[in-house]
Amino acid sequence: MDKQAAIFLDRDGVIIEERGYLSKPEQLCLLPGAAEVIALLNRAGWLVVIVTNQSGIARGLLTPSALDRIHYRLQHLLECYGARVDGIYVCPHHPEAEIDSYRQQCFCRKPQPGLLLQAAEELHIDLSQSWMIGDRVSDLQAGAAAGCRTVLVRTGYGSQVDTIALDRSALRLELIAADLTDAVGKLGLAHGRLVRAQRLVA
Repeated sequence: MDKQAAIFLDRDGVIIEERGYLSKPEQLCLLPGAAEVIALLNRAGWLVVIVTNQSGIARGLLTPSALDRIHYRLQHLLECYGARVDGIYVCPHHPEAEIDSYRQQCFCRKPQPGLLLQAAEELHIDLSQSWMIGDRVSDLQAGAAAGCRTVLVRTGYGSQVDTIALDRSALRLELIAADLTDAVGKLGLAHGRLVRAQRLVA
């Protein structure tokens, strides 16, 4: 099977509003424009994959079933805009977890690249042609470690990042953008992929 390129997205602060430890579906609120731009990426032929640390599970603030309900609502809200995500990959661990079974130094918690590598294996993703878009340095570190190019958005915790101090080369950082819509627009990701797809058909 041919490998595909993907857009990896952090969840909180990139697609939805940052609410700390979100624990109920009704607390979820999409960021303006996020669903619309994901729909554009879908139509342009990118796989769209969420990779998210959810240590609220490890801290006993959130159950796995509650997280499933949150993600069901997220998928439903995206569908209302004609958008979808092709996979949601979650790290529930934390090295100082309240719950013993989740207390570990894992390979999936960003800045480790485990979630991206798992998605690449299961969804047949070409990481070298893919992007990681996040609002934290740990998102960029995970993306770079997996071999993706990266983008920092200034929504969520991105507004607090000292961008002058960033090692752009080590982070494979291509752009600092206002939000997800700005990132995709400035990089021409939706338009560029769509043009290439049309040419392949022709």
